[in-house]
Amino acid sequence: MRAIAEIRIGTSGWRYPPWRGVFYPPGLPQRRELEHLSRRMNAVEINGSFYSLQRPERYRAWFEETPENFLFAVKGGRFITHMKQLRDVETALANFYASGVLALGAKLGPFLWQLPPRLTFDPDRLTNFFTLLPRTTTEAAQLATKHDDKLKGTPHLEPGPRKPLKHALEVRHPSFADPAAKALLREHGIALVTADTAGKWPFLEDQTADFAYVRLHGDEELYVSGYSDKALRTWADRIRTWHDGGKRDVHVYFDNDVKVEAPRNAEALADLLGVAPKTRQ
Repeated sequence: MRAIAEIRIGTSGWRYPPWRGVFYPPGLPQRRELEHLSRRMNAVEINGSFYSLQRPERYRAWFEETPENFLFAVKGGRFITHMKQLRDVETALANFYASGVLALGAKLGPFLWQLPPRLTFDPDRLTNFFTLLPRTTTEAAQLATKHDDKLKGTPHLEPGPRKPLKHALEVRHPSFADPAAKALLREHGIALVTADTAGKWPFLEDQTADFAYVRLHGDEELYVSGYSDKALRTWADRIRTWHDGGKRDVHVYFDNDVKVEAPRNAEALADLLGVAPKTRQ
């Protein structure tokens, strides 16, 4: 019997200087910021993995610093999505999965793959990419053995507890509004990210997988504007619909970090939905 689906709400990243002394208490050491955040919300999106390969010891530390029921979404590397543009990426994917993500163990959540705005809907390219993506931790560990010498440090090749892996795709070109694009994602069980980007990129709400993934970048000014109480109530209603009475996991990450709106909005939305951690109640 399938467990009741969860609602996970957090921020995209956690290491932002403007948050210090505002969301983070004055004097809190930087090394304890994740620990603090993980007691205030139930998930976070790792975005440092987008910019460069991390090291296994870093993932292990993140695992140790967070509560047992905390979850990490992991953003795939821009080398794969933006530089290689999903072509000939098997070795790059192997490096990514060997870099330590599997050290997150039971706290490993979905993977986010964000496409650049110039990348149009290309069914063959996407199909090839989706076919390469591991669907279990065991498959990810097997793929990781194909890493090359560009990997930083000692590779992490242990699968950890066997669990399914989920993938979400954030698109930024209007060609992905094509019903064929959504059908392709459904065929491969890839979640189409609902991204609120102040109108800059497509807003797509189609659910294409057994989980939903939402990124809130700001509804009026990208990465800056906070969400009003009214806007958060509207998002709460959408999330309840997608959650469907506990049938679909929903992951929501706020990326409006510039003015410390992200953590405030994440906590407020979690309160509306009744999913705030007990450490904050």
